[in-house]
Amino acid sequence: MNSINRRSVLLAGLGAAGAGALAACADGSSGTPSLVAPHSPVVAAADRKRRSTGRTQRTTLTAARAMLDLGGGVMADSWAFSGRTPGRELRLSVGDTLAAELSNQLPDRTPTSLHWHGIALRDDMDGVPPVTQTAVRAGSTFTYRFTVDAPGTYYCHPHVGVQLDRGLHAPLIVEDPKEPLSYDDEWVVVLDDWIDGVAGTTPDGVLAGLGRGMGDMDMGDSDPRSGDGTGDMSGMDMSGGSTGGASASPSASAGGTSTAFLLMDSESSLLGGDAGDVRYPYHLVNGRVPADPDVYTSKPGKRIRLRIINAGGDTAYRVALGGHRLTVTHTDGFPVEHQQVDALLIGMGERYDVLVTLAGGVFPLVALAEGKDASGMALVRTGSGRAPRPTVRPGELGGDIVTASRLKAADEVRFDSKKADRMHRIELTGGMGTYNWGINGRRFDMNNPAANPILVEQGERVRLDFVNRTGMWHPMHLHGHTCQLGTDGPRKDTTIVLPRQTVSVHFDADNPGQWMMHCHNAYHAEAGMMALVAYQA
Repeated sequence: MNSINRRSVLLAGLGAAGAGALAACADGSSGTPSLVAPHSPVVAAADRKRRSTGRTQRTTLTAARAMLDLGGGVMADSWAFSGRTPGRELRLSVGDTLAAELSNQLPDRTPTSLHWHGIALRDDMDGVPPVTQTAVRAGSTFTYRFTVDAPGTYYCHPHVGVQLDRGLHAPLIVEDPKEPLSYDDEWVVVLDDWIDGVAGTTPDGVLAGLGRGMGDMDMGDSDPRSGDGTGDMSGMDMSGGSTGGASASPSASAGGTSTAFLLMDSESSLLGGDAGDVRYPYHLVNGRVPADPDVYTSKPGKRIRLRIINAGGDTAYRVALGGHRLTVTHTDGFPVEHQQVDALLIGMGERYDVLVTLAGGVFPLVALAEGKDASGMALVRTGSGRAPRPTVRPGELGGDIVTASRLKAADEVRFDSKKADRMHRIELTGGMGTYNWGINGRRFDMNNPAANPILVEQGERVRLDFVNRTGMWHPMHLHGHTCQLGTDGPRKDTTIVLPRQTVSVHFDADNPGQWMMHCHNAYHAEAGMMALVAYQA
């Protein structure tokens, strides 16, 4: 039986309590600054300004237990939308309204929700219990209705406990009716690290194991090892095998707690040291294991747009297509100055769009689990030829690797030069010893989500200085907005912050409400690395 953590059990009741707490903040009766509530007229007024086509697309996502066939004889007893992972692709055009009914058929009275990752939508549709809505109880439904006014590659996933690390996610593609890129076809590529429902393990058990299994190994106090941006290919057999790499701690599973998959020695120069907390038995590309991969079929000479989504819980991926170079065109939905590279690094929650002109033959699309001595793989077939081994490591993985810090925003989306009206120092704190991740020295309190909010006012240019005081990297995600890295970097909603490093981003406070900001490592966020960014009324 799938385990449920304490937070998940409490969330249905906390939703109503949280709504009451936020209402108190909204009228100032709590003694804290008056905040814009998710359901306030200010939110509705901002939403009415979004450009709309008048079209509504309707869909239903049914969250339920499912026995998933991951290929190669691997079966997983997990949760998924309508019995498949990833869920069915959702696709609409700029200005369309999405009416998505979430039907919660999960077992054991488990509450859930849907967060629309990267979409700047109205606050009360953001899917974050108890901040923006009451959690959707088992046996109930909730309809998310919002207008999308920016094209790009996005996805949806739950925002309850560590449900993110199950099979509950689906790509969401917003097409541009005036698309400036020229290409022949698209291929949506969803990357995922997989542990649920295999060997009796669940994400909740892994979280419990992280809290108990690391002992006094406090990575937050370890010496920092910063990345040099070139990629460390030492220990890797580029012909298909690997040497060295991460090792898991001994198995010690009891009472739903699993320490069998805890990482002890994962390292990556691209990530500045420790690569992750969890050793996953499988890494999937479009829901398939490398031994039985997803296959994209085309013809030589075709120009293809790959929309790559990292839906994983704890793994960054180094992605390359053997025998090809990639032209990076977008990250997190927004265009960048085009850059041709061999491979790219994509953290949890990030998305990249790339163009590639296909050669003739059979080629592996490899997602190397950065620092974890494992990989996922799909195939591109444009002609005859034998499929490569599941463990293949194409040479492009060790070539020119792009990270977001190397990209620049395209002219049409770059913020105008303007001095910040407000600045916030966002210290990322905590460590592995007691698994006590936090922001500014505090673990987020789900019982009192409006405590210690990061305040902004509508119309401001806001600067956030992410100061990573820990020995691990963190992909920091801000809901409802996109930020620009530095003065001319890419527009992103998810920003990688390396250990002991500082990254400054800017955003315009143009979407009123109350928004989560958190590490998109599912386990770091659930352990407390979250904060509330709230508009003052």
